[in-house]
Amino acid sequence: MSEQLPALTDFAAPINGQPDLLIIAGEHSGDEHAAKIVANMRLKHPDIKVACLGGVELEAEGAQLLYDLTAMSIVGFAEVVRHYGFFKALFDRTLDWIERYRPKHICFVDYPGFNLRIAEQLLERGLSKKGGGDIGISYYIGPQVWAWKAKRRFKMARTLDRLGVIFPFEVECFADTELPTEFVGHPFVRDDYQLPLSYDPSAPVLLLPGSRTAAVGRIFPLLLQGFQLAQKSKPGLKAKVVYPSQRIRAVLETVLQDYPLLQRSIELVRNEEDGLPASAVLMSSGTMSLACALSGIPGAIVYRLNPISYWLGRILIKIPYIGIANLLLKRPLHPEFIQGAAKPKRLAEQILIALDDPRAGHAAAVGAAELRGLLHAGSHVSAADWLLEACELRSNVAK
Repeated sequence: MSEQLPALTDFAAPINGQPDLLIIAGEHSGDEHAAKIVANMRLKHPDIKVACLGGVELEAEGAQLLYDLTAMSIVGFAEVVRHYGFFKALFDRTLDWIERYRPKHICFVDYPGFNLRIAEQLLERGLSKKGGGDIGISYYIGPQVWAWKAKRRFKMARTLDRLGVIFPFEVECFADTELPTEFVGHPFVRDDYQLPLSYDPSAPVLLLPGSRTAAVGRIFPLLLQGFQLAQKSKPGLKAKVVYPSQRIRAVLETVLQDYPLLQRSIELVRNEEDGLPASAVLMSSGTMSLACALSGIPGAIVYRLNPISYWLGRILIKIPYIGIANLLLKRPLHPEFIQGAAKPKRLAEQILIALDDPRAGHAAAVGAAELRGLLHAGSHVSAADWLLEACELRSNVAK
């Protein structure tokens, strides 16, 4: 399914003068995590002025939305090349806005292909502190240098002022650089965070095709076909499909038109519902796969890329798993079916194992407990306090 990008319009001038903070978050997950940080920052500094290139979650927390990056998130080398002109215009417009309005601090959130290039240009233009200017640069949810492009850490040390990571082992990845790196805890294990999912062996099967339209168009039919085969062994089996935005819902509804016999068994659910119960899951790799692992839901990971992007990824990425929970645990908590291995029959088998084999539920519960321990370990500062300190606003925190 071809990715349609939203129109690129002029970015508005900042409201109420120079922003204290500009956040650039290009994924739905980054938008969500950054919004939680902004909400917590406002508890201590209610008057902070925030602008963003992000999404509706940041906007809902009072950030001035300059452009909705989450509406056009795509993945893969081939897809980016196809839309090169759009990304070049977006890149130039972002830099021009920063140079004109001079936010006091910038926090990049994940999205390294775009964000690291912006950071490099801010250095070269003399706008960032590292380049002799007055704009501080922080990065939250660092690029996965432990998976690929490890040498990026040296460019990051040259262009960034500080890095906040969400996995404890990532601190060591930057030990041979001069970049101040701090583990600020994973957002899924914060005390104030409720996981969006929960395990219930009597609940429907959960299908999570992802948050990018092109990827959803490739993956969702596979999930449906696998579920359909499992349903033949278990008549009456129901499924829920989580979608992050109306844009993705439209893609899901288009795909579902080709499966009229399944439509009565499938319910589309917005991912804002906390504690959504599930008995088993078929999912794309990504942020929600970690949420499933932490919730103790058994199942499998399914992924397909554009063939050119997959081929390049095989060359460049040298890690044993694509699921972050599998990487953290160093074992396949959720079996992975990638590219040609993602066949409906094998996916149906995984659904039935998750539903019928008590060992699957036990293994998922054990893995969830291990992950919670790993992601809590060592964090002594919250992401909100870390960013307030970066913005030099901590001394103004409301008592």
